[in-house]
Amino acid sequence: MHEYDETVLNCFLENQLQLVPEKVAENIDEAEAFLEECMAVVVDSLDEVWNYFDEEGIDLEGQEKEEIADAPEVFDIGDGRYLIVES
Repeated sequence: MHEYDETVLNCFLENQLQLVPEKVAENIDEAEAFLEECMAVVVDSLDEVWNYFDEEGIDLEGQEKEEIADAPEVFDIGDGRYLIVES
């Protein structure tokens, strides 16, 4: 089971429309349930985002690490961490 702190959950609540066309969560509990269902992960740096996508077999050739942060499934939490949500 994943545990997401309040900062992560609020980041997702505020920015969820970058991933999906309609809100999937209206409150913290719904956000946590959605992230758990998607098996979302929190990583500590852009390097770890890069490594995550590389391990998942996503072709990163020709991309810069900063560009990967603009992917719809990557949420910049604002404290150096990133939330990766694959819906």
